[in-house]
Amino acid sequence: MTLIHRPPPTAPSPFSLWDNPASALLRPPTTTGTATRGALPPHIRPSAATKQANLPPRATDEVIAEIRKLRASDPAVWTCGKLAKKFGCTNGFVSGVAALPKSGRRAKRAALEGKHEEVRRGWTEKKALVVAIRKRRREFW
Repeated sequence: MTLIHRPPPTAPSPFSLWDNPASALLRPPTTTGTATRGALPPHIRPSAATKQANLPPRATDEVIAEIRKLRASDPAVWTCGKLAKKFGCTNGFVSGVAALPKSGRRAKRAALEGKHEEVRRGWTEKKALVVAIRKRRREFW
């Protein structure tokens, strides 16, 4: 019977000394990096640190109530974009917090579809054919 002894990789090898170990795993941890940043490793991309620093502050309940009140009072004037600029948040946040009722969404979609139909009337025959072919091709995806 043969017994094979394999020491763990963190165990010191005969080729590294305790006063100057060759492996980084055997070196004592340095406190210079952890004292300034905490226990997290540095960001891979420098842009990730700036994105986290530039995040807008969380909206309070008062701000959310004000957004809902303004959006309900006149959705034509207080659009998602205007409210987002006024309160320093995103359009998606505003549309999630103060969504239009279904009837308002239907009316807005119908108005937008009417504008699109006007644009489609101005298309040439070739453009209309290309769009129809593209729609048909998309059905088979």
